[in-house]
Amino acid sequence: MNKLLIFLFALSFFISSCKRQQIYKSVSIPSADSVIVAVETPHISADSAIITTPNNSVKVGENEEDKVKIDEIDFKYLKAKSKIAILKDGKTENVGANIRIKKDSIIWLSITWGMVGEVARVLVTRDSAFISGVNQKTFKREYHKYSFAELSREYNFDLNFNIIQSAIIGSQPIKKKYKLSKDKGFFLLKQKEGRVTIDNYVGEVDRKLKKVMLEDELPTKRKMTLDFENFTTLNQYLFPYTSVLTLEVQSPDDQKFYQTLIQLKHTKVELLEEPLEFPFKFQ
Repeated sequence: MNKLLIFLFALSFFISSCKRQQIYKSVSIPSADSVIVAVETPHISADSAIITTPNNSVKVGENEEDKVKIDEIDFKYLKAKSKIAILKDGKTENVGANIRIKKDSIIWLSITWGMVGEVARVLVTRDSAFISGVNQKTFKREYHKYSFAELSREYNFDLNFNIIQSAIIGSQPIKKKYKLSKDKGFFLLKQKEGRVTIDNYVGEVDRKLKKVMLEDELPTKRKMTLDFENFTTLNQYLFPYTSVLTLEVQSPDDQKFYQTLIQLKHTKVELLEEPLEFPFKFQ
């Protein structure tokens, strides 16, 4: 697996078509080699959302709460073993991943490939992504640090931490006011962030988030879809053991649409109270 593909996987999780103000304190990263321990950060819950209806606005906690409040899992730490299939330009690559999360704070991934073992390690904080991967030509490990602003310019998308966490655990990526309607057995929570439209499809019966669609028309069309499937009981929650991320971007050069698809299948997930370590060497 070449270097480009390693970073394609690592960075594809970061793709989001929504601009958002920072509402969390960033996690400071030490310059020396160390094991990361996440610090506490504020958490914005769905209870702070506003429902906008055709006639009036109703705060969550009043009559509409039982209809639209999304049933999301609650945890301090998460650990998972997963399989990832990446489809791009007609080619499919399969990798494995060990994933660790401190909710709303840090995401850590160890990416493995066949008999080779670990080929990349990723650490994501509120404002940056750190990637350490093996160069298949030199067989040496290379280290890269990216701010979300840099990643946004590289991939022609605006990026944030929440979309990565959402892709892994099935949480709502943006918690803000929305217009409420129904669509074929789903509650549709429609949001607007600048020029970006976000559609959240929530099951009427189980209140689980089933699909998120983010679309930006300018300067070229960009669309990302997150589908959550294979819901299975985990502790007292229903957890999506399969997530599918589909990214469609219109090239400004030839106006053609290019698609990247990533399927994430968890084979084991644990929700933990005890702190996890996030080992990552900084150069």
